[in-house]
Amino acid sequence: MVNLADEGKNEKPVKIGVNFPKDLKHELIVLLKEFREIFAWSYQDMPGLDIEIVAHRIPVKLECPSVRQALQRMKSEIILKIKEEVEK
Repeated sequence: MVNLADEGKNEKPVKIGVNFPKDLKHELIVLLKEFREIFAWSYQDMPGLDIEIVAHRIPVKLECPSVRQALQRMKSEIILKIKEEVEK
């Protein structure tokens, strides 16, 4: 994890993969910091972006009631594997 923000400003984290070659890692960090102004950290940083592209909608019929599914029980070792995958 590398913070590309200037000192004292909001955090702007970028993740570098663990499999990235160690000898190139420092060069990549220098490159990312040099061109940090090209990254968009929020929608406000992209003023020309059409809201239809970034807005997500789920069409729902108002006359249909919501259905809540029953909680699925799982073995603890499966839960740990799922948690690892989600965190990846």
